Amino acid sequence: MTRTADVIRVEDVSPHERFEGVYWIKFHDHSRRLATENLAPGRMVYGEELVKLRRKEYRVWDAYRSKLAAAILKDIAEVSVTHGGKVLYLGAASGTTASHVSDIVGKSGVVYCVEFAQRTMRELIEHVCSYRPNMSPILADARYPSGYRPLVSTVDSIYCDVAQPDQARILSDNADLFLKESGTAMIAVKSRSVDVTMSPASVFSQEKRTLMRRGFKIVDTVRLEPYEKDHAMIVARRGS
Repeated sequence: MTRTADVIRVEDVSPHERFEGVYWIKFHDHSRRLATENLAPGRMVYGEELVKLRRKEYRVWDAYRSKLAAAILKDIAEVSVTHGGKVLYLGAASGTTASHVSDIVGKSGVVYCVEFAQRTMRELIEHVCSYRPNMSPILADARYPSGYRPLVSTVDSIYCDVAQPDQARILSDNADLFLKESGTAMIAVKSRSVDVTMSPASVFSQEKRTLMRRGFKIVDTVRLEPYEKDHAMIVARRGS
């Protein structure tokens, strides 16, 4: 639940070496954690720590709660979410990762948040989107993107985390309608949601083949252990 929180002071904040809008927080015990600059100062989304330095506030990004943060810590080659970008987020749920995506794209960006569960959508709107004007909540089934076509413009990237057996097809169908030429997608694949009889490695290979058949080039794949068991993050780009 989004609520106000005490703000912690830290030793230092530095930009991530490769990914715009992502930061390293250095604590006084010399440990460091991922973070994003808080677009809604004073408010947290899922109980994360808020830290402040040089008049800016940051949200510590928990890799055990966010597959995107886990992928960054596992040294994924590319993150498709960038400052000022338009992102179609499939499976926004209660907004844990989507809120960090909102931080990254900033006030000039847009995050279209597609979520199917009505109760979850109410929580997303009340506790997250209400405080973040760059998030546009859409109550819809990601399997049928034509149903929300009037609500979404052409996007720079798609982030997909819907835990469905045909997740790669769902992503591709949305890409056909919304993703710009040479746009990039990230798909968080939970192997047990696809086929419990197959090994995780076989599932990930199968999903990549589906994406390639639909016109994507695979940029990178990383396993998300120890943060998520039997999960992988796949980054893919449209076109050659």
